[in-house]
Order: sequence, then C-alpha cells, then structure tokens
Amino acid sequence: MSGSHTPSPFDIAHRDGAAGPLSGVRVLDLSAYIAGPYGCTLLADQGAEVIKVEPPVGDNLRKYPSTLEAESRAFLGVNRSKRGVVLDLKQPDQRAVLMRLVRDADVLVHNFRPSVPARLGIDFDSLHKLNPRLVYCAVTGYGDSGPLKDKAGYDQVLQTMTGMCAMQGKPSGAPEILYGSVVDYYAAALVAAGVSSALYERERSGEGQYVGVSLLRSALTMQSARMIWADGEPEGVGRDMRSGGVTGIHPTAHGHLYISANTPRFWQALCEKTGLAELATDPRYDSVRKRADHSDELLAKLHAALATRSALEWETLFGEEVPCAAARKVEDMFDHPQVLAEEMITTLPHPLLGNYRGITRPIVFGRTPGPQPFAAPVFDQDTAAVIAVTGAAGNDDDAQA
Repeated sequence: MSGSHTPSPFDIAHRDGAAGPLSGVRVLDLSAYIAGPYGCTLLADQGAEVIKVEPPVGDNLRKYPSTLEAESRAFLGVNRSKRGVVLDLKQPDQRAVLMRLVRDADVLVHNFRPSVPARLGIDFDSLHKLNPRLVYCAVTGYGDSGPLKDKAGYDQVLQTMTGMCAMQGKPSGAPEILYGSVVDYYAAALVAAGVSSALYERERSGEGQYVGVSLLRSALTMQSARMIWADGEPEGVGRDMRSGGVTGIHPTAHGHLYISANTPRFWQALCEKTGLAELATDPRYDSVRKRADHSDELLAKLHAALATRSALEWETLFGEEVPCAAARKVEDMFDHPQVLAEEMITTLPHPLLGNYRGITRPIVFGRTPGPQPFAAPVFDQDTAAVIAVTGAAGNDDDAQA
C-alpha cells in the first residue's frame, strides 16, 4: 500500500468512517457483469478503495432489464461502494490514465478473455513490471489454457455444462436452471478470498502475483460433494445430497413450508407437533433412508396434518424444535426482524433514484467493521476527477508501459 504523499487518483475513492480489514487497499475493477464486479464489492465492503473502470459503452449489466427507469437494479446490487471511471483502453492517452492508476493500485481485477489483456498491454507480465506489488486477478469463463479458454463463459452456460441443471431437474424431466446467478456469486466470493490471500502473502514476500478464478472452477467447486468418483464405481450412481422423504417444501393451508427433519430429535419433534406422534416410534421410519423409501405414505399423512394451519403458523409452532421456513417473497426480507437485528440492510442515497435500500456488510468484523457503504456509481461519474489528478494523458512513457 503506497505511502506516497503526492496526489493520487485513488484520492477520490478514499473511505471515511470506521476502518475495515482492507482499509487503504486500492482496487481497480475492470470487470463487468457479476463475478468480478461483486468480488470487488466484497473487497469494498471490507474497506477497500475501489475504482470501477468501464469502457465507453459501459458495463453491460447497466443495460439489463429493470423495473427501475433510472438505473439497472442488477448494476446497483453488484457495484456498491465504488467510484466510476470511463476509459477507452484502445486509445493510448486513456490507457496512460489506467497505467497511472496501476502504479498506485494494490489490486487489479478484470474478466477479459485470456487473449485480450496482451493486446491491450495490460497482461500480468506488463503490469507486474510497472508495479511489482500488484495483485492481478483474472476472472475467466474456463481458465487460461485448454480448448475452451477463449470461449465466452456465463453463469447459466456453466451451470448447464457442469451438470448442475441436470441435477436440478426432475429425474424424468428436462434440465432446469438455478436462477440467481449462483455460479457468478460463488466466483465473486472466490475472487475476494483469492485476492485477500494474495495480499496477505504479499506482506511476507513484498511481491504481488497472478490470481486466476474461472466460472468453470466455481461451478465444479460448488459441487465438491458430487465430484467424488471412487475406483470401480459405475457411471450414473446417485450423487445428489437431497435426503428425500419429508425433507423438502410442502403445501399448507396457506403458503408453502420447507421442513428439514433428518436427525432423530427433529423427526420426533415434527411428529409430535403435527399430531403424528405414532410415526416417531415406528421402526419403519427410524432413519432418513427408511423415511425416503416410504415417502409416499409418509407425505400423505404429513400433508393432511399441515393442511390444518398456514405456513407462517407452522413456522411459529415449530419454533426452534423443527428446522423450517415459510416460503417468502424476497421483499419480505427487507423488514424481517432477524435481518433488521443483524443490521444487514441500509439505506443509500443515489443521485438518480433518491434513496434505495440494499445489503451492507455481509461479513461481521468486531474490531474493524469497515466504513459505511455507498451507492453504485452512475455512468462516467468520476472520470474527470481521475484524469485531472493523473495528469497522464499524452504521456508516452506511461502509454507504452
């Protein structure tokens, strides 16, 4: 982390308020969509000063469908607590601005295909010479080598490729997408973890390094319990972790309820509270496997019992004795008492929207909680301020670095 007292373009990204574990770390976010940008947001949540660098056409996530007229809901949710700059890296004078930013940066994250950075002069080797302490994180679809390395990778493409959709679908039905960009968000967590580990190692060695995260690695890592194939096992063995039987989502008098009752204690409590106490002592149902084998007869009795109350009433009645949750809309979580007690929602002012509520501080740090978040940048918000500070436009040495 730079100790220079000369003006820095990162001055615009300075964070006031409580220190976080990454306060003082300067991050350049050249990535788009979700995985790279949200990884940088997770770093910002921990106090890092993040400048998002977009091309003249903007991050494509800004153009995603949204019921908000002034801004994309997806972009707002993925890019909080960043300053925003627009640079055309194909233009030497604007690439020179980036090079000045790189000199002062601790971290750079991008999601270009592997062949692109060298063409732009921003590959790891080039930037490592310019700033040997730079932690350089590349987010790709499939990795840096192999026959698919330059293929465009997207969340649901990787879901489909890696078996997630086949596993999600019903045994006799078509594969099904897991909506919510789960591969992207898991890759974002790997970005934040990998960058943080590289920064920690840099404190020992004094040198930055390359960090590679791919959606392929993310999709397979998420399935580590499925990615076990013992010697001699045939193809098509059961790899899912769903326990079956009574564990799942069930209809009630009003709404649906998820129930998990795999342990003997929870199974007994479920039987007693639904008026089916005789099932708890029946040897035909005394294990998860047996209950799955007899699921048809058990579910008929359970559904009849659940039909006497609403999902919310059952949730209250089960309390801490039976793990469960009424199926809610996401809007219900903004004011859920547990979410409010954990202070997970904050109100952020935005120049186009007024105020909006969103997530804050996904990780709790007792001594260094980190500064307050702020809204995602509007397009081109801080470009003029950064260029004014860099003084790099037209500098041939920087442009050719």
